[in-house]
Amino acid sequence: MTTHAPALTERYLLAPDMVADPYDHLDALREDAPVRWSPLHHAWLVTGYDQVMRCLRDRAVSADRVRPLMDAVPQGARADAERAFGILSRWMVFNDPPEHRRLRQVFQEAFAARAVARYSAFTEKATRAVLARKAVPGRTGDLMADVAKPLPALVFARWLGIPPTDGPSFWYWNTRVADLVLGTAQEESEYRASLQALVSLEEYLGNLVARRRTEPGDDLISQVLKEGRVGDSVTEEEFVGLLTQMAFAGGETTSNLIANTVLALHTRPGQLAAVRAEPELAQGAVEETLRLDGPSKMSIRTAARDLELDGHTLRAGDRIFLVTAAANRDPARFPDPRRFDVTRTGATHLGFGFGAHFCIGAALARLVAVSAVRTLVRERPELTLTDPERLTWQPSLLNRSLTALPVRY
Repeated sequence: MTTHAPALTERYLLAPDMVADPYDHLDALREDAPVRWSPLHHAWLVTGYDQVMRCLRDRAVSADRVRPLMDAVPQGARADAERAFGILSRWMVFNDPPEHRRLRQVFQEAFAARAVARYSAFTEKATRAVLARKAVPGRTGDLMADVAKPLPALVFARWLGIPPTDGPSFWYWNTRVADLVLGTAQEESEYRASLQALVSLEEYLGNLVARRRTEPGDDLISQVLKEGRVGDSVTEEEFVGLLTQMAFAGGETTSNLIANTVLALHTRPGQLAAVRAEPELAQGAVEETLRLDGPSKMSIRTAARDLELDGHTLRAGDRIFLVTAAANRDPARFPDPRRFDVTRTGATHLGFGFGAHFCIGAALARLVAVSAVRTLVRERPELTLTDPERLTWQPSLLNRSLTALPVRY
């Protein structure tokens, strides 16, 4: 008699237990079928490393998802949406080549590793200042609120040239924009606040660009203006729209990367001891977090035209979830993929994407995260998690973000 394995039961990825820990289910999806249509999510789930890579390289797979974001806005908030979604349409992450390449080139020099390295000393100084103020030895606190959020905010504000007095408004707008882009806004009032925040952020950055034309400083905006690309390869409106993306992307991703790395190390004593003995392994810890439990779980794409993938026909207009959180644990690519190993070498993880859409701010995010992790391990040796069994995560398809990380410093 022939027996058949039971069909895999698909789970809603925003169910509370999937938000808390999606990895067993994602592994099962990948092992069962690395490309599958999900009626539950109305999308193709791509979970295998090679299959995700093929999609990231294929021009038939489009990054334009402004329309789906707009479709999610409640009808009562649509009147506020037109200008906000015009801004989002200028974000490079929502554009395909050749427009994506044209927009990205504006920042190529400013984001190069050698340019980012200029901020090493400031980042180290900012890290120690944040720890001295918030992470007082013997004190209990929330590492997310005390360190993981304020440190990237300090560095990114300095890098963009945001005056300290403008910081509170600037970061409030960024938080609200994240609610919109990451899909955590639910109520109509939340959508209205997010849409207005994006408009306010654009107005603020537009005024700051005008100020930097007459009063240049040592910051990203001044550097790009000096290179002469604004008004040449991109319009000023496009440049300001791109700055809203830079402002949003840097802080959110880096905050989650810091917190997730600290959590990973402090739940694996052997790996923590290795970094403590050799602080330069903090870089390896950050890379393993990006692979194993990074700040991004997936990216959403759309089929621009019909394409074949693993024997399936993806039709033009179909949504595609590129589940990097599953691809980064693919045993065909990573030996012992569930093991967190700060000395791991070999295959490239997809924590910052790949190819044309590789995260342009990766070097800066790594600089800040490594500084935070290395300094915490070295200078707060008594740091412990106070309630690791009761951690909660933000409900989001896209990002992996703790609501808090209670610790004793």
